[in-house]
Amino acid sequence: MAINYSLLRKFYVPEFVFGERAINLTGKYVKRFHAQKILLVTDEGLAKAGWLKIIEHVLKSENLKYVVFDEVTPNPKDYTAMYGAEFLRKEKCDIIIALGGGSPMDCAKAIGIVATNNKPVIEFEGVDEIEIPGLPLICLPTTAGTSADISQFAIINEFEMKRKFTIVSKKVVPDVALIDPLTTSTMPADLTAATGMDALVHAIEAYVSNANSLVTDFHALQAIKLVINNLPGAFCEPGNMLYRNNMMLASLLAGFAFSNAGLGLVHSMAHSLGGLLDLPHGECNSLLLTSVIDINFNSADERYYDIAKIFKPKITAKDKKSVKSILLDEIKKLEKKVGITYSLENVGVKKSDIPALARNAYNDACLATNPKQVTIKEIEECFKHAF
Repeated sequence: MAINYSLLRKFYVPEFVFGERAINLTGKYVKRFHAQKILLVTDEGLAKAGWLKIIEHVLKSENLKYVVFDEVTPNPKDYTAMYGAEFLRKEKCDIIIALGGGSPMDCAKAIGIVATNNKPVIEFEGVDEIEIPGLPLICLPTTAGTSADISQFAIINEFEMKRKFTIVSKKVVPDVALIDPLTTSTMPADLTAATGMDALVHAIEAYVSNANSLVTDFHALQAIKLVINNLPGAFCEPGNMLYRNNMMLASLLAGFAFSNAGLGLVHSMAHSLGGLLDLPHGECNSLLLTSVIDINFNSADERYYDIAKIFKPKITAKDKKSVKSILLDEIKKLEKKVGITYSLENVGVKKSDIPALARNAYNDACLATNPKQVTIKEIEECFKHAF
């Protein structure tokens, strides 16, 4: 009897600690690596919010040497990763701590692999293109949504070409993630909304991915439920730590799901859009989500039905058209609750941009696990639908 290996899956996840004040353990985890000097990668916003000072105090209390690299910008640029690696070598650092949202964490991943492989970061684009693992990496996420702290993805902006590229490899999975919901308490409302919707898109795309599994399905569905029930509360009551804890948990579960099942067309299009206009990633995902579901629906209708039932448990409709309509309406209601009521046109996209956006999206690595094989023309139509 032939053995069917098609359902076998490998799963990657770092060691992680979840809960309030987890970041207080940073120094103890650094010592496990017997490192001599830390490169602390962050951005100016975290310094202004006070979290950099808190981490510096933790490191000083353990008598650990460190230098701060705070030149990361939203949608981290390729030249920043290259300069960061040069700075790391100059300072003789042998471990990296990433403090921040997806941008500092992705940039830290890129710095680590550039430093160990001594290659331009663009050469790591694609799946499993890294020969030597990066330096030890400890992630301290400060947003609830990107999940870069536990994923095998890194997204970098090729500045000259105005496009984002995707690095996928187990060699960029962080060694440790210290996931502290308290760090999200200083997020402004718009960032709470954008990163929360990013978590929702991660979970939805993982669930309908053509590489889904029982394990990733469980995490994805739980993440969707958590976002629906907690994102509006976190948006309206930023100091409510129950909502903040649950959104950080949603980010963790969604990250486990998409890191091991892959993403899809929403992310491919969002990477293209963010690369061209340097827009916030979560915002791009949210603006594109319903248009992508519309085109993907018939290729994963039963799975979208499962998602619709989480939004509306008493759903009675069974035919595809009604279920799709209900799901799209419920997502739009959620977006409205968190202030996302605009379109691509409102954020500066021109219709003349669409052909280039579609071509870049078509070549994005995330498209490989989309449930529907799409053409460039279909991607163009998807962008037009989001206007």
